[in-house]
Amino acid sequence: MKGYDRTAFEPFAVTVDLAVFTVRGGTLHVLLIRRAQDPYAGAWALPGGFLLPRESAETAARRELAEETGLPEPVVAGLHLEQLRTYSEPDRDPRMRVVSVAFTALVPDMPEPAAQGGGDADRARWVPVGDVPGLAFDHAVILADARSRVGAKLEYTCLATAFCPPEFTLGELQSVYETVWDTALDRPNFRRKVLATPGFVEAVPGAARLTGGRGKPAALYRAGPATALHPPLLRPTEGTTTA
Repeated sequence: MKGYDRTAFEPFAVTVDLAVFTVRGGTLHVLLIRRAQDPYAGAWALPGGFLLPRESAETAARRELAEETGLPEPVVAGLHLEQLRTYSEPDRDPRMRVVSVAFTALVPDMPEPAAQGGGDADRARWVPVGDVPGLAFDHAVILADARSRVGAKLEYTCLATAFCPPEFTLGELQSVYETVWDTALDRPNFRRKVLATPGFVEAVPGAARLTGGRGKPAALYRAGPATALHPPLLRPTEGTTTA
């Protein structure tokens, strides 16, 4: 553009970072990679990397996730990524000024990542959120922000069904809330509120699943057409165990 001096400002890099969550065995897990290169070689981090000159942040996020974890590209392409926020503290990366666009994703149980990572990662694995070690860069902050966002969105949106298989019981859906919120919920109250919320879930006609108890098989549901919860399904206040 005429009259614009592109050398007037110091150049900087843009990266993407991803906080990808799933529920395994009743525990919230996050996908981590172990860095193979400096800085922080050998440290655990969130998947991510630098944008290429002609790609969007979301395209870069999917590319880096596939490269570093070895997850199948169709699986990565099908993920619903939500932009979390931008991290731009001047000294967050020791190499140069780096601004990162962070994304979060919530998925049902996914395949194990490849034993050997790619890109600048030498390993990838699912880690229980409570067992996450010290992370490289400012990734502990990103992870904390992502978990807070996920917990809040479960109150006002139908996002919890993203953790469930295509057909699920209300007990499985309740387990998602209890896992993410780290609190127990009253089963009858939870069931009543879910079924009273228009479009949250839909019954699967004639379908049921044994759940390990001695009672009758539990009815199966699928995600309904709604995206927002009216009224919201608020997490219990401290000291209570009701939804």
